[in-house]
Amino acid sequence: MGSLRSLLALLAFAACQGAGGDRRASSVDVLLRGGWIADGTGNPRYRGDVAVAGDRIAAVGWIPRAEARETLDVSGLVVSPGFIDMLGQSETAVLIDNRVLSKVTQGVTTEVTGEGGSVAPLNDALVADDSAYLKRYGLDVDWRDLEGWFRRLERSGSTVNLATFVGATQVRRAVIGDDDRAPTPHELEHMVALVDTAMRQGALGLSSSLIYSPAIYASTAELVALAAAAARHGGVYATHIRNEGDRIDEALDEAFGIAREAEIPVEIWHLKVAGRPNWGRMPQVIAKIDSARASGLDVTADQYPYIASATGLAAVIPAWAHDGGTDSLLARLRDPIRRAAIRDSLVGSRGRGENMWRGAGGADGILIASVYEDSLRSLQGQRVGAIARQRGRDPLETLFDILVADHARTGAIYFSMNEDDLRTAMVVDWVAVNTDYDGVAPDGPFADIRPHPRTYGSFTRILGRYVRELHLLSLEQAVRKMTSLAAQRVGLHHRGLLAAGMYADITVFDPATVADRATFADPHQPSVGIRHVFVNGQAVLRDGALTTARPGRGLRGPGYVPVR
Repeated sequence: MGSLRSLLALLAFAACQGAGGDRRASSVDVLLRGGWIADGTGNPRYRGDVAVAGDRIAAVGWIPRAEARETLDVSGLVVSPGFIDMLGQSETAVLIDNRVLSKVTQGVTTEVTGEGGSVAPLNDALVADDSAYLKRYGLDVDWRDLEGWFRRLERSGSTVNLATFVGATQVRRAVIGDDDRAPTPHELEHMVALVDTAMRQGALGLSSSLIYSPAIYASTAELVALAAAAARHGGVYATHIRNEGDRIDEALDEAFGIAREAEIPVEIWHLKVAGRPNWGRMPQVIAKIDSARASGLDVTADQYPYIASATGLAAVIPAWAHDGGTDSLLARLRDPIRRAAIRDSLVGSRGRGENMWRGAGGADGILIASVYEDSLRSLQGQRVGAIARQRGRDPLETLFDILVADHARTGAIYFSMNEDDLRTAMVVDWVAVNTDYDGVAPDGPFADIRPHPRTYGSFTRILGRYVRELHLLSLEQAVRKMTSLAAQRVGLHHRGLLAAGMYADITVFDPATVADRATFADPHQPSVGIRHVFVNGQAVLRDGALTTARPGRGLRGPGYVPVR
């Protein structure tokens, strides 16, 4: 009924704004008066007003006769569509802390999630595997499919909208588990059916995260079969490619091959060139993607504006040692012979996957971000190399020791990228923006972790550092990357632009002061310069302060079939 009311109000407003200057002024819910409108198209900003009726934008432009229940003077500020995080990780975090504060305070109104692993499909065994995490945060996983998660999200509420992919890793684990083997024909048929169901329940498409186990065990043919199922419902294939370092060309070729065989658009998640020996290769990577696009493939990408990545510390360990899951990995690390074999794989051979140890330049390039065990809390914020020197122990053995002590749940930050490569990708018109992190807050359940600063600052860092200070791209170009480009890629057709009839996801910011404040040393610092944020027409951030409104929604993909 809310959307119907919005549409009726919008039609009434449009009628009153038509011909006939003596008509009575129309009434709307919110009027943003006199701001600089950057509408998401990339066109030059202009002075004007934005009127909101219910959860929709009623009008954009010069609206002198409009009356509103609330009028905000936004003179000197930029009014833009709400920012779309092309890869977040808040699918369960939002059910624990629905403020999603680190995202809202940098202007994000919609998060796309589901990197390889996803909230569904689930079974009892997969839930049991996550029992320690769930117990720590008191989260009851009362869903098993995507429809159930959407219902849970609606009950929990959120400041932001969330949309999700179905993960290739998730369906593999649901059917095969964590074993290093190919699916049988029957198992692959089951996996395809799970993707088909998820697409009908609202997934945006299929995702993969191919540097991690058990995703790394999947063949290209397996991924093609799953991607083709998503394509039949109008979905996208989004991928953390199999290698972002030494073998990035091969990994891109695989993604292009999946696009071609499955006849599906492809999004390269968090585009980067990782590993010190590969610095300077981004121009060639961009040229390779441009060549694929010129050949007729629909390929785009996104990035975060930092030279360090973040993932689990266990991602350092070669793929073969993960076979069978976490318990098997820990057993190998406790066994001196197999531990030595793991070491040899990291130091001596290229192996099957990306070598993140070498890519970060060894122990001094890896920062401990979060630990699960309270006894290890003092390690947070320290480099593995420094910890090893404190202990008088070999750096790799120190890393192994931390994994064993923390049950392989340690989070880490890897300093493996180059600023010039980052800037090269940022100016490309098909590269959007992401945070690649959960929504967190300085207080509450996630206050005791040390997140990557990108969860607080990806969008504001671009607007402050790369737009205002370095003039690397224009404000309008940056806003387009953060809004309509992302919405277009994943099929959110009624979001990402400021135009009448679009959903009223709106971010208002001060172009003179907008900036990130989070650092690797002190990451829990919200951004500054974001004044107001509206989600579905309701203010979730007002004058820089979080409100109590939780109007965020679960956004379904193109294949969604409503449950009757």
